[in-house]
Amino acid sequence: MKKILYILFVLTILGQYSCRKALDVNKNQNFPADVTVVQLLPAAEISIGQVEGNYLQIVGGVWAQYWTQNPSSSQYRPLEQYQPGPSSANTAWSELYSGALTDLKQIVAKGGTAANTVNYTAIAKILQAYTFQVLTDNFGDIPFSEALKGEDAGITSPKYDKQEDVYNGIIALAKEGRDMINAEAGGPGAEDVIYHGNMTLWAKFANTLLLRMYLRLAYKNPGLAATGIAELQTSAIGFISGPSETAQISYMSNPGNANPLYSEMVNLGYVQNLVASATALDTLTARGDPRRSVFYSSGVGLPQGYYNINPPGSYALPSPAVGAYANSSESATAPVKLISSYESLFLQSEAAARGWLAGAADQLYVNAITANYTEYGLTDKESMDYLDSVYLASIAPFPSTGGTEEKAKAIITEKWIAMTGNQNDEAWIEWRRTGYPTFFTISRTSRIGNQFPQRIPYPETEITRNLNFPGQRSMTEKVWWDAKD
Repeated sequence: MKKILYILFVLTILGQYSCRKALDVNKNQNFPADVTVVQLLPAAEISIGQVEGNYLQIVGGVWAQYWTQNPSSSQYRPLEQYQPGPSSANTAWSELYSGALTDLKQIVAKGGTAANTVNYTAIAKILQAYTFQVLTDNFGDIPFSEALKGEDAGITSPKYDKQEDVYNGIIALAKEGRDMINAEAGGPGAEDVIYHGNMTLWAKFANTLLLRMYLRLAYKNPGLAATGIAELQTSAIGFISGPSETAQISYMSNPGNANPLYSEMVNLGYVQNLVASATALDTLTARGDPRRSVFYSSGVGLPQGYYNINPPGSYALPSPAVGAYANSSESATAPVKLISSYESLFLQSEAAARGWLAGAADQLYVNAITANYTEYGLTDKESMDYLDSVYLASIAPFPSTGGTEEKAKAIITEKWIAMTGNQNDEAWIEWRRTGYPTFFTISRTSRIGNQFPQRIPYPETEITRNLNFPGQRSMTEKVWWDAKD
């Protein structure tokens, strides 16, 4: 009965907010007095899921070389050309600023520290930190300190803050939210579509998010990263550690409440624009990895940018498990993962390998891969035997006697495999940070030469509306934290 009530509640919330108008981030937002924190929280979470599970899932899917353009269609050819138009990011930018961040700001303003709303405020601050990190990692410098202030504060064209300052701000936000959590106070229930009001898991989410933030700085400011991670392990909170703790948004099979990417495919007439990239598919196939059949259908992969050349045989397609198979209704229920258990364990493994976190890097590495198998149902004896006696023993053993960078290479490469089709944007961001895996190929149709894209272009709405817009950046210009040679 609780599950049925939860589904009915979420259906109501989803229906209420699915038709949200895309508002200009630089305009004053009118805060309706009758909108409560109970209504605002799921609206914000759903907005985050919409962007992470659709636009960024597609961009990351192509640029992290999990997917490529189907030769029989043309929807995402600009991504293969490394030249997406500025208007392509308009909706995602607006959905995060005018949708998620505006709702989260209202929660903080309405909730405060009252006993019955303090945990809503805590979650809102944590999700603000998460959302601003998504924006700055993809775009670079962004409106932060003046964002969302609007006409009431006389700021309709917010300035762009340097990414370093944004990072300082979001680290502080995540800590504020985590430290506000009051297990004894009232809090959300079913309306929290991520953790359903489990504040212990929200505290772990905040700590894991901070770990992700600090490791982003591993090559830019290792001193700050080491100090920050050392502080994290002094608390008893811990990190996301198992599949049941993965932070994700679940969806349903009924229209309007389905996985965001699948919903777009439905709206496009069930056209299968995306096929398997040879980069990822061939890697899994060569290793005999059972995840190959979890993340893809049968068939062959297509190299990046080969959308005008027909390969021999039929294309492999992204599977329903990642929400990207247009002609399977099972895609509708694929979750959008914000931070998975295996991402958390890979983060811990890297931090331990760098000497910044107590724990055995090799065991955390094994735990991460095992968690990925578990989350995708590969728990049968055959899969587990393969994992233990073949994969970890000879195909991808942890380089325990290697140096720090060799260990980091193994960890991030395995993280990339684990995120196939399910955390595409994060995988692309981590590739930019570390350069791993090292076997990416330049798209045959690249319009930026023999280079890879390093950021998403700012949206056209900022170019035309924000008087403080600093100018478009080159696709090949690295973001601030991307300091590895």
